[in-house]
Amino acid sequence: MVMAEDRSLSNIELRPALERAARGDSAAWQELLGRFHARLRRMVAVRLDPLLHQRVDPSDVLQEAYLDAFEQLPGFLSEDKYPFFLWLRLVAGHRLSKLHRYHLGTQMRDAARDVSIFRGAIPEASSVVLASQLLGKCDAPPDELDRAERHARLHAALNELDPLDREALCLRHFEQLSATEAAEVLGISKAAAGKRYIRALERLRRAMAGGPGGLEALT
Repeated sequence: MVMAEDRSLSNIELRPALERAARGDSAAWQELLGRFHARLRRMVAVRLDPLLHQRVDPSDVLQEAYLDAFEQLPGFLSEDKYPFFLWLRLVAGHRLSKLHRYHLGTQMRDAARDVSIFRGAIPEASSVVLASQLLGKCDAPPDELDRAERHARLHAALNELDPLDREALCLRHFEQLSATEAAEVLGISKAAAGKRYIRALERLRRAMAGGPGGLEALT
C-alpha cells in the first residue's frame, strides 16, 4: 500500500520499521518505501537523461534502487549518519548514474553530467527537462513557435545559472525538498541554500521578462 508522503518522521521514529525490514519483514519495507516513493520519483524524473525518457520509466529505476537499498540497509542501520529519505535518494541517484552509463556509454560526459553533492555523485538535473516541466506548469501560448522560443530562452537561462543555484532550484521547486533537506544535500547552511534558491528564481524571471506567458509557475 502506498502511503501519503511523510516529511516529519526522524530516523529514531523510523527505526522500529527499519529494523523489522532488515529482518525480512516485507510489509514494513513496503510501508517505508511508500512514504517516499512520490518524492523519489520526482527526483529521477528531472535527472533522467532526455535521451532515455521514451525508453525508461522512473518507477522502473526506483524498483532497481529499492533492491540496492534493501541490500545496503544493514550498513545504513549500523552507521545511522543521516536521514533515511536522503540516504534512499542517494541510492536511487547512484542507480540512475549506472543506468546512464549502461544506455548512453560514450555519449555521456561523466564528470560534467554528475554533481558531487551529499556524499556522492548523482546525475545533474537536465536543463532541458527542467525547462519542459516549467513550461508545462505555465499557461502555454497557443502558438507553438512562441512555446519553442520560450523553451529555448528558459533552457539557456537554466544553463547559465551557477550549478549550485540550479541544484537549489531543482531540489526545492522540482523535487520539493524542505529547506533543511536541500541544505543538507548541498552541504551548505539553510540560509545559504535559501539565498541560492531565491537567486535562481529571480534570474529566471528576469530572463523570461517581457516574453509571452511569463513564468507564473515559479512561486
